[in-house]
Amino acid sequence: MSEIKRSKFKEMAVYQIWTRSFCDSNGDGIGDLPGVLGKLDYIKSLGVDGIWFSPIYPSPNADYGYDISDYKNINPEFGTLDDFRQILDGAHERGMMVFMDLVVNHTSDEHEWFKESRKSVDNPYHDYYIWRKGRDNKPPNNWLSNFEGCAWEYDEGLDEYYLHIFAKKQPDLNMDNPKVREEVKDIMRFWLDMGVDGFREDVITFISKAEGLPNGIPMPAATGIEHYRHGPHLDEYLLEFRRDVLSKYDCFVVGESPMMTVDSALSLIEEGKDQKLDMMFNFQHMEADCIMTDWVKTPFSLRKLKGAMSRWQNGLYGRAWNALYIENHDHARIVDRYGSRDYREESAKMLAAMYMLQSGTPFIYQGQEIGMTNIELDGISECKDIATFNAYRLFKKLGFSEKRFMKLANKVSRENARTPVQWSSEENAGFTTGKPWFNINENYRSINVRDEDKDPDSILNFYRSLIAFRKENDVAIYGKYREFYPASNSLFVYERVLGSRRMLVVCSFKERSVRFDSPSGYDLNSGKLVLSNYKDNKIVNNGFLTKPYEVRVYLF
Repeated sequence: MSEIKRSKFKEMAVYQIWTRSFCDSNGDGIGDLPGVLGKLDYIKSLGVDGIWFSPIYPSPNADYGYDISDYKNINPEFGTLDDFRQILDGAHERGMMVFMDLVVNHTSDEHEWFKESRKSVDNPYHDYYIWRKGRDNKPPNNWLSNFEGCAWEYDEGLDEYYLHIFAKKQPDLNMDNPKVREEVKDIMRFWLDMGVDGFREDVITFISKAEGLPNGIPMPAATGIEHYRHGPHLDEYLLEFRRDVLSKYDCFVVGESPMMTVDSALSLIEEGKDQKLDMMFNFQHMEADCIMTDWVKTPFSLRKLKGAMSRWQNGLYGRAWNALYIENHDHARIVDRYGSRDYREESAKMLAAMYMLQSGTPFIYQGQEIGMTNIELDGISECKDIATFNAYRLFKKLGFSEKRFMKLANKVSRENARTPVQWSSEENAGFTTGKPWFNINENYRSINVRDEDKDPDSILNFYRSLIAFRKENDVAIYGKYREFYPASNSLFVYERVLGSRRMLVVCSFKERSVRFDSPSGYDLNSGKLVLSNYKDNKIVNNGFLTKPYEVRVYLF
């Protein structure tokens, strides 16, 4: 291997847990850490090497954990620090790493720092947050939050406004204050010293705001984002965190941020002495059926998906490392977005191979491995997510009825990713013995872990085979990527090449048959078919007619 430096973090696969909906051990209807502990053998059976926990800290749950009130403890709904230590030990004993979600762009307004900060302008914690006087009885600037209206909230007692890029209960930290950066380092050390193996850093590129907080270009939402999406001191602060803390541990850090491009990602993750993060999640490939946000729905475009994925594959190869995903807690279920409910099993398997065999570290979201689908919620009263409530307010202003809005929400909202994991066909999908905190998808009797575990041709067992194949074949990890037929609206075809080994991945995104002709230099009859989602894999004239959502993977 000369082009790419080897690393255990590049070779791993990671399973994401959104604890509240994973598994409930005590019958209170809320997933918890003892529930996770009881499923460690299952998680290991997938073949993954790491677990990423969405936030499990104490939180008032304005944004279900992404509003943190104590960075050094566990949400009592989920358990205790001792419960978490048991998971750490249990995961490590099974050869799996554990990564925490680190949310330091903002805290909860119920964090002690913020409670102190609003007591007086002279309080030592006041400068932990971004407080400003208004201008002519108006907020300090025209910025809008990502979640609810104006990005500034007025405090009558102080006669000042505080900045919240997200919800009102998520005030932004002032990272320009060196004391705040020391607090962040202290949080990192606390968890790393406990044995945590790294972090996923939430909206990490938002932590530095432009000097003077100037007005932004007016937009329907997120006005002002150009002044904080990659602020003036971002690189400096991330380097400081790596130099003072992260470099002292054998740990891994992946960043996350909207509006990330290849060039802006490279400034943070390019390998070398000034590398700030190990990887960066981007959202561009999740915009193949929407514009900018999941709520502005468009017809699915395979060419748009391929263009985004190939741009990152080609732009990072040999310079930095990709983070691969198609589902997480922020998006609706992928089968209902890029696949087909009519061909759920076939399309789920195809989508899995499509993304996991590209260059990068694959992340798998809970329930994705069994092909969980979107849920049908009847009305806004059944919803739980602040992003849904914010969208409802906006769409009501546009004249949407509740019924029309819910039709959209059931396709695109984050609610779809947050329904409890379907463990069995028993009551409440085996998630809880009590009343579940959120609706369980009615299809749990036919889509669940227990049934899929027994079926050798299930989506679950395809994921296991796929992860094992990637682990056993360096070409699937370190091979160079090249796309074929980029103009096709039906097929996504690419190769990975490492030395003399070649892998060809053929994915159909259509229900109808499509003629696939092997690219120049490939003789399918001389290749070994290593993965497919159909039993009949005939080759005719060095190609084949695809079946609905067919995938074939050949090794040469």
